[in-house]
Amino acid sequence: MNAMFPQSDLSAFLDACRQQLSQTLVELLGQPNSEFCDSDASVALGKLFSAAEYSLTNGGKRIRAGLVYAAAQAIGHDDALYADLDKIAAALEMIHAYSLVHDDLPAMDDDDLRRGKPTCHIAFDEPTAILVGDGLQTRAFELLTQLEHCSADNALKMIGTLAAAAGNRGMVGGQAIDLGAVNTELDLTQLQTMHQLKTGALIRASVALGALAAGANTEQLAKLDTYAQAIGLSFQVQDDIIDIESSTEELGKQQGADQALNKPTFPRLLGLDGAKDLAQQLHQQALGALEELADSAWTLRELSAFIISRRS
Repeated sequence: MNAMFPQSDLSAFLDACRQQLSQTLVELLGQPNSEFCDSDASVALGKLFSAAEYSLTNGGKRIRAGLVYAAAQAIGHDDALYADLDKIAAALEMIHAYSLVHDDLPAMDDDDLRRGKPTCHIAFDEPTAILVGDGLQTRAFELLTQLEHCSADNALKMIGTLAAAAGNRGMVGGQAIDLGAVNTELDLTQLQTMHQLKTGALIRASVALGALAAGANTEQLAKLDTYAQAIGLSFQVQDDIIDIESSTEELGKQQGADQALNKPTFPRLLGLDGAKDLAQQLHQQALGALEELADSAWTLRELSAFIISRRS
Protein backbone atom coordinates (compact mmCIF):
# COMPACT_ATOMS: atom_id res chain seq x y z
CA MET A 1 0.00 0.00 0.00
CA ASN A 2 1.10 3.57 -0.63
CA ALA A 3 2.17 5.36 2.56
CA MET A 4 0.52 8.61 1.47
CA PHE A 5 -2.81 7.02 2.37
CA PRO A 6 -2.36 5.68 5.93
CA GLN A 7 -4.87 3.14 7.21
CA SER A 8 -4.39 3.57 10.96
CA ASP A 9 -5.46 7.19 11.40
CA LEU A 10 -8.58 8.51 9.66
CA SER A 11 -7.61 12.16 10.11
CA ALA A 12 -4.26 11.48 8.47
CA PHE A 13 -5.97 9.52 5.71
CA LEU A 14 -8.38 12.36 4.91
CA ASP A 15 -5.58 14.92 5.10
CA ALA A 16 -3.57 12.83 2.65
CA CYS A 17 -6.57 12.59 0.32
CA ARG A 18 -7.09 16.34 0.41
CA GLN A 19 -3.40 17.01 -0.16
CA GLN A 20 -3.28 14.61 -3.09
CA LEU A 21 -6.40 16.14 -4.64
CA SER A 22 -5.08 19.66 -4.21
CA GLN A 23 -2.12 18.61 -6.34
CA THR A 24 -4.13 16.83 -9.02
CA LEU A 25 -7.56 18.48 -9.34
CA VAL A 26 -6.43 21.63 -11.12
CA GLU A 27 -4.04 19.65 -13.30
CA LEU A 28 -6.79 17.21 -14.26
CA LEU A 29 -9.25 20.03 -14.89
CA GLY A 30 -6.95 21.10 -17.72
CA GLN A 31 -5.78 24.39 -19.14
CA PRO A 32 -8.00 27.12 -20.64
CA ASN A 33 -7.27 26.21 -24.24
CA SER A 34 -8.86 23.99 -26.87
CA GLU A 35 -7.80 21.50 -29.51
CA PHE A 36 -10.94 22.39 -31.45
CA CYS A 37 -9.76 25.76 -32.74
CA ASP A 38 -6.65 26.98 -34.55
CA SER A 39 -5.99 30.02 -32.39
CA ASP A 40 -5.02 30.36 -28.70
CA ALA A 41 -8.32 30.24 -26.79
CA SER A 42 -6.84 30.78 -23.32
CA VAL A 43 -8.11 34.36 -23.02
CA ALA A 44 -11.58 33.53 -24.32
CA LEU A 45 -11.89 30.53 -21.98
CA GLY A 46 -10.09 32.06 -19.01
CA LYS A 47 -13.16 33.13 -17.06
CA LEU A 48 -14.87 29.74 -17.49
CA PHE A 49 -11.82 27.81 -16.32
CA SER A 50 -11.22 30.22 -13.42
CA ALA A 51 -14.79 29.75 -12.24
CA ALA A 52 -14.50 25.97 -12.59
CA GLU A 53 -11.27 25.94 -10.57
CA TYR A 54 -12.86 28.21 -7.94
CA SER A 55 -15.75 25.79 -7.49
CA LEU A 56 -13.66 22.63 -7.66
CA THR A 57 -11.05 23.71 -5.11
CA ASN A 58 -13.37 25.40 -2.60
CA GLY A 59 -12.50 23.13 0.31
CA GLY A 60 -14.74 20.30 1.41
CA LYS A 61 -14.08 17.07 3.26
CA ARG A 62 -13.53 15.09 0.03
CA ILE A 63 -15.54 12.17 1.39
CA ARG A 64 -16.35 10.82 -2.07
CA ALA A 65 -12.72 10.87 -3.13
CA GLY A 66 -11.77 9.26 0.17
CA LEU A 67 -14.26 6.47 -0.47
CA VAL A 68 -12.64 5.78 -3.84
CA TYR A 69 -9.23 5.27 -2.25
CA ALA A 70 -10.61 3.42 0.79
CA ALA A 71 -12.65 0.98 -1.32
CA ALA A 72 -9.58 0.18 -3.41
CA GLN A 73 -7.60 -0.35 -0.19
CA ALA A 74 -10.27 -2.72 1.09
CA ILE A 75 -9.88 -4.90 -1.99
CA GLY A 76 -6.12 -4.51 -2.28
CA HIS A 77 -4.01 -3.22 -5.16
CA ASP A 78 -0.47 -2.30 -6.14
CA ASP A 79 0.87 1.24 -6.13
CA ALA A 80 0.74 1.50 -9.92
CA LEU A 81 -3.03 1.91 -9.67
CA TYR A 82 -2.79 5.23 -7.80
CA ALA A 83 -2.55 7.29 -10.99
CA ASP A 84 -5.90 5.83 -12.07
CA LEU A 85 -7.40 6.28 -8.60
CA ASP A 86 -6.43 9.95 -8.71
CA LYS A 87 -8.41 10.36 -11.95
CA ILE A 88 -11.39 8.43 -10.58
CA ALA A 89 -11.39 10.45 -7.35
CA ALA A 90 -11.15 13.67 -9.36
CA ALA A 91 -14.05 12.56 -11.56
CA LEU A 92 -16.24 11.99 -8.48
CA GLU A 93 -15.28 15.37 -7.04
CA MET A 94 -16.05 17.06 -10.36
CA ILE A 95 -19.53 15.52 -10.48
CA HIS A 96 -20.10 16.52 -6.86
CA ALA A 97 -18.81 20.07 -7.44
CA TYR A 98 -21.00 20.48 -10.53
CA SER A 99 -24.05 19.39 -8.55
CA LEU A 100 -23.31 21.94 -5.82
CA VAL A 101 -22.79 24.78 -8.32
CA HIS A 102 -26.17 24.01 -9.88
CA ASP A 103 -27.89 23.41 -6.52
CA ASP A 104 -26.83 26.89 -5.38
CA LEU A 105 -28.35 28.65 -8.39
CA PRO A 106 -31.30 31.06 -7.89
CA ALA A 107 -33.63 28.68 -9.71
CA MET A 108 -32.68 25.84 -7.33
CA ASP A 109 -31.74 26.46 -3.66
CA ASP A 110 -30.68 30.10 -4.21
CA ASP A 111 -27.68 30.01 -1.83
CA ASP A 112 -25.12 32.80 -1.50
CA LEU A 113 -22.56 30.85 0.55
CA ARG A 114 -20.82 27.54 -0.02
CA ARG A 115 -18.19 26.44 2.51
CA GLY A 116 -17.92 29.98 3.79
CA LYS A 117 -17.24 31.54 0.38
CA PRO A 118 -19.54 33.17 -2.18
CA THR A 119 -21.19 30.59 -4.40
CA CYS A 120 -20.09 30.39 -8.03
CA HIS A 121 -22.96 32.46 -9.43
CA ILE A 122 -22.25 35.18 -6.82
CA ALA A 123 -18.47 35.19 -7.32
CA PHE A 124 -18.84 35.18 -11.11
CA ASP A 125 -22.34 35.25 -12.63
CA GLU A 126 -25.28 32.93 -13.19
CA PRO A 127 -24.63 31.99 -16.85
CA THR A 128 -21.00 31.19 -16.01
CA ALA A 129 -22.09 29.01 -13.08
CA ILE A 130 -24.43 27.02 -15.30
CA LEU A 131 -21.65 26.43 -17.81
CA VAL A 132 -19.17 25.55 -15.06
CA GLY A 133 -21.47 22.74 -13.98
CA ASP A 134 -21.85 21.53 -17.54
CA GLY A 135 -18.10 21.53 -18.08
CA LEU A 136 -17.20 19.77 -14.83
CA GLN A 137 -19.71 17.03 -15.55
CA THR A 138 -18.38 16.26 -19.01
CA ARG A 139 -14.73 16.48 -17.92
CA ALA A 140 -15.42 13.84 -15.25
CA PHE A 141 -16.43 11.28 -17.86
CA GLU A 142 -13.51 12.24 -20.10
CA LEU A 143 -11.14 11.37 -17.24
CA LEU A 144 -12.63 7.89 -16.96
CA THR A 145 -11.66 7.23 -20.58
CA GLN A 146 -8.00 7.95 -19.73
CA LEU A 147 -7.34 5.22 -17.15
CA GLU A 148 -4.10 3.35 -17.80
CA HIS A 149 -4.09 0.42 -15.40
CA CYS A 150 -7.75 -0.64 -15.32
CA SER A 151 -9.13 -3.11 -17.81
CA ALA A 152 -11.28 -1.72 -20.61
CA ASP A 153 -14.19 -3.78 -19.29
CA ASN A 154 -13.92 -2.29 -15.79
CA ALA A 155 -13.46 1.23 -17.17
CA LEU A 156 -16.66 0.82 -19.17
CA LYS A 157 -18.46 -0.40 -16.05
CA MET A 158 -17.20 2.66 -14.17
CA ILE A 159 -18.47 5.05 -16.81
CA GLY A 160 -21.88 3.38 -16.80
CA THR A 161 -22.03 3.29 -13.01
CA LEU A 162 -21.18 6.96 -12.62
CA ALA A 163 -23.51 8.04 -15.43
CA ALA A 164 -26.44 6.18 -13.88
CA ALA A 165 -25.69 7.47 -10.36
CA ALA A 166 -25.38 11.09 -11.53
CA GLY A 167 -28.38 11.10 -13.86
CA ASN A 168 -32.16 11.05 -13.80
CA ARG A 169 -32.34 7.75 -11.92
CA GLY A 170 -29.86 8.98 -9.33
CA MET A 171 -28.58 12.37 -8.19
CA VAL A 172 -30.48 14.51 -10.70
CA GLY A 173 -33.69 12.61 -9.99
CA GLY A 174 -33.21 13.11 -6.26
CA GLN A 175 -32.73 16.82 -6.75
CA ALA A 176 -35.91 16.97 -8.81
CA ILE A 177 -37.82 15.26 -5.99
CA ASP A 178 -36.24 17.65 -3.48
CA LEU A 179 -37.31 20.74 -5.40
CA GLY A 180 -40.83 19.41 -5.68
CA ALA A 181 -40.97 18.59 -1.97
CA VAL A 182 -40.69 22.16 -0.66
CA ASN A 183 -43.77 23.01 1.45
CA THR A 184 -45.07 19.46 1.09
CA GLU A 185 -45.30 16.54 3.47
CA LEU A 186 -43.25 13.42 2.69
CA ASP A 187 -43.45 10.21 4.68
CA LEU A 188 -40.29 8.41 5.82
CA THR A 189 -40.18 6.10 2.80
CA GLN A 190 -40.50 9.03 0.38
CA LEU A 191 -37.82 10.99 2.23
CA GLN A 192 -35.44 8.03 2.17
CA THR A 193 -36.07 7.56 -1.55
CA MET A 194 -35.26 11.20 -2.25
CA HIS A 195 -31.96 11.06 -0.40
CA GLN A 196 -30.99 7.61 -1.66
CA LEU A 197 -31.04 9.25 -5.08
CA LYS A 198 -29.83 12.79 -4.36
CA THR A 199 -26.94 11.94 -2.02
CA GLY A 200 -26.68 8.18 -1.77
CA ALA A 201 -26.31 7.32 -5.46
CA LEU A 202 -23.04 9.24 -5.86
CA ILE A 203 -21.65 7.83 -2.62
CA ARG A 204 -22.46 4.31 -3.84
CA ALA A 205 -20.73 5.13 -7.13
CA SER A 206 -17.63 6.35 -5.27
CA VAL A 207 -17.28 3.02 -3.47
CA ALA A 208 -18.09 1.00 -6.58
CA LEU A 209 -15.56 2.79 -8.78
CA GLY A 210 -12.74 2.37 -6.26
CA ALA A 211 -13.55 -1.31 -5.88
CA LEU A 212 -13.85 -1.88 -9.63
CA ALA A 213 -10.50 -0.22 -10.20
CA ALA A 214 -8.92 -2.64 -7.72
CA GLY A 215 -10.52 -5.64 -9.46
CA ALA A 216 -13.23 -6.51 -6.92
CA ASN A 217 -15.26 -9.64 -7.63
CA THR A 218 -19.06 -9.81 -7.72
CA GLU A 219 -19.41 -10.83 -4.07
CA GLN A 220 -17.09 -8.08 -2.87
CA LEU A 221 -18.92 -5.49 -4.96
CA ALA A 222 -22.25 -6.57 -3.44
CA LYS A 223 -20.98 -6.27 0.14
CA LEU A 224 -19.42 -2.90 -0.54
CA ASP A 225 -22.62 -1.69 -2.15
CA THR A 226 -24.59 -2.68 0.97
CA TYR A 227 -22.08 -0.66 3.00
CA ALA A 228 -22.38 2.30 0.63
CA GLN A 229 -26.19 2.26 0.70
CA ALA A 230 -26.08 2.56 4.49
CA ILE A 231 -23.54 5.39 4.64
CA GLY A 232 -25.22 7.18 1.74
CA LEU A 233 -28.37 7.53 3.78
CA SER A 234 -26.61 8.16 7.10
CA PHE A 235 -24.72 11.02 5.43
CA GLN A 236 -28.00 12.82 4.73
CA VAL A 237 -29.51 12.00 8.13
CA GLN A 238 -26.46 13.60 9.75
CA ASP A 239 -26.69 16.58 7.38
CA ASP A 240 -30.22 17.18 8.62
CA ILE A 241 -29.06 16.94 12.23
CA ILE A 242 -26.17 19.34 11.55
CA ASP A 243 -28.54 21.87 9.99
CA ILE A 244 -30.25 22.12 13.38
CA GLU A 245 -27.31 21.78 15.77
CA SER A 246 -24.41 23.54 14.02
CA SER A 247 -23.78 27.25 13.52
CA THR A 248 -23.51 29.13 10.23
CA GLU A 249 -19.76 29.40 10.88
CA GLU A 250 -19.39 25.64 11.34
CA LEU A 251 -21.53 24.88 8.30
CA GLY A 252 -20.00 27.42 5.95
CA LYS A 253 -23.53 28.19 4.75
CA GLN A 254 -26.68 29.57 6.33
CA GLN A 255 -27.68 27.56 9.41
CA GLY A 256 -31.28 26.36 9.39
CA ALA A 257 -31.61 26.75 5.63
CA ASP A 258 -33.70 23.59 5.26
CA GLN A 259 -36.05 24.68 8.02
CA ALA A 260 -36.39 28.13 6.45
CA LEU A 261 -37.37 26.55 3.15
CA ASN A 262 -39.80 24.23 4.97
CA LYS A 263 -38.06 21.19 3.50
CA PRO A 264 -38.86 17.69 4.75
CA THR A 265 -36.03 16.36 6.94
CA PHE A 266 -35.37 13.32 9.12
CA PRO A 267 -35.52 15.28 12.40
CA ARG A 268 -38.82 16.81 11.28
CA LEU A 269 -40.29 13.33 10.74
CA LEU A 270 -38.54 11.38 13.51
CA GLY A 271 -37.59 14.06 16.00
CA LEU A 272 -33.95 14.92 16.68
CA ASP A 273 -33.34 11.88 18.90
CA GLY A 274 -35.05 9.61 16.38
CA ALA A 275 -32.84 10.91 13.60
CA LYS A 276 -29.75 10.28 15.70
CA ASP A 277 -30.94 6.72 16.40
CA LEU A 278 -31.44 6.13 12.68
CA ALA A 279 -27.91 7.36 11.94
CA GLN A 280 -26.54 4.87 14.47
CA GLN A 281 -28.61 2.03 12.99
CA LEU A 282 -27.28 2.80 9.51
CA HIS A 283 -23.72 2.90 10.86
CA GLN A 284 -24.17 -0.60 12.30
CA GLN A 285 -25.57 -1.83 8.97
CA ALA A 286 -22.50 -0.44 7.23
CA LEU A 287 -20.15 -2.19 9.67
CA GLY A 288 -22.04 -5.45 9.25
CA ALA A 289 -21.52 -5.42 5.50
CA LEU A 290 -17.73 -5.22 5.98
CA GLU A 291 -17.33 -8.13 8.40
CA GLU A 292 -15.64 -10.45 5.89
CA LEU A 293 -13.20 -7.79 4.65
CA ALA A 294 -11.32 -7.70 7.97
CA ASP A 295 -8.47 -5.22 8.48
CA SER A 296 -8.29 -4.07 4.87
CA ALA A 297 -11.62 -2.25 5.33
CA TRP A 298 -10.47 -0.31 8.41
CA THR A 299 -10.68 3.04 6.63
CA LEU A 300 -14.19 2.33 5.34
CA ARG A 301 -15.31 1.52 8.89
CA GLU A 302 -13.80 4.72 10.24
CA LEU A 303 -15.38 6.76 7.44
CA SER A 304 -18.80 5.46 8.42
CA ALA A 305 -18.21 6.53 12.03
CA PHE A 306 -16.93 9.91 10.86
CA ILE A 307 -19.99 10.54 8.70
CA ILE A 308 -22.39 10.29 11.63
CA SER A 309 -20.21 12.30 14.04
CA ARG A 310 -19.18 15.27 11.86
CA ARG A 311 -20.39 18.80 12.64
CA SER A 312 -20.30 20.29 9.14
